[in-house]
Amino acid sequence: MPADVSSLISPAFDQLDPRPEAARSEIPDLLERLAQIPDPRDPRGVRHPLVTILAQTACAVLVGARSLLAVGEWAADSTPELLERLGIRVDPLFPKHSWPAESTIRRLLARVDANALDRAVGAWLADRQTTNDRLRALAVDGKSLRRAARARDRKIHLPAACDHAGGLVLAQLDVGEKTNEITCFQPLLNTLDGLAGTVATSDAMHTQDDHAAYLLRRKAHYIVIAKSNRKNLPKQLKPLLWHRIPLQNRTRATGHGRHEIRRLKVCAVNTRFLPGARQAVQIVRRRVSRKTGKTSLKTVYAVTSLTAEQADPARLALDSRALDGRGPAPRPGRHLHRGHSQPRTGNAPQVTATCRNLAIGALRRAARDQTRTLPLLDLT
Repeated sequence: MPADVSSLISPAFDQLDPRPEAARSEIPDLLERLAQIPDPRDPRGVRHPLVTILAQTACAVLVGARSLLAVGEWAADSTPELLERLGIRVDPLFPKHSWPAESTIRRLLARVDANALDRAVGAWLADRQTTNDRLRALAVDGKSLRRAARARDRKIHLPAACDHAGGLVLAQLDVGEKTNEITCFQPLLNTLDGLAGTVATSDAMHTQDDHAAYLLRRKAHYIVIAKSNRKNLPKQLKPLLWHRIPLQNRTRATGHGRHEIRRLKVCAVNTRFLPGARQAVQIVRRRVSRKTGKTSLKTVYAVTSLTAEQADPARLALDSRALDGRGPAPRPGRHLHRGHSQPRTGNAPQVTATCRNLAIGALRRAARDQTRTLPLLDLT
């Protein structure tokens, strides 16, 4: 499938530059970040630098390339001026030999250090993250790559740390064959600098004493769900005097084929529930199916290290929606969803997933700039 080079190339290359208000020496641009990734090849005979191939892949994914063949076609359809921005010098006599072939891209992406690429892309996105929120919210969640498997048919599972406000994937890590998502929680967040003041939300899998203590050591906070994996925790939260606490927040939402009303109550607790626990949250969800009219009522409990002064019920209601996959951050576009993968060998599936994270972050950053809206729609 040829990559369309006319739709988003200009905004794509705009994203390669650092923020205009910051000096280049202070904030590395994308090419400088990618240059930090070690090249697994023997330096003898290397025609195309690793940073060039990675940048070419990122730009092709940004305009909708779903295969490595489309990545190669993107270069074939691009102008020499665009390719020179990535360090590709086009030979006018033999232009087809000027850019990396699809086979070269495939072999290299299968060998490149995918976790190093994740750290570089996450750092680039974090450098350009802007928020006016006093407490940044970060969702820790995992995604299995479709159509990609390692040896013995093991699926590739990538836990990620995603910013609530912008939906940016700031960190990503391969679970590996001999471990699980729980053991990757701390290594994943270890790749992030400046975790202090961040609120980490996660599903019941990560309702662990060790995870809570780790976040407290990093001067961060948590909001976690209490479910059956911690049998004593729901039993301890349910008998609290919820009937005496007035309703503190009520929200309506429509989506996924249903209407939903969420009622929230909050009460102060102590650390006997989880290390650093300060508040318990009761969420009563009433859902009505738009197709069948069937009504369901469910009560869930959450625990947070945030105090009432740090987060009022409205803030807790907003952040807690991310715990059941209905958070405030919009989902990535289907054509760039990081769970979709075509390459199947080596580290190539994780590398292409990282390029999708980069593309999603660049598109969302461009979308926040109102001056780019009209050119994208050909209304200039």
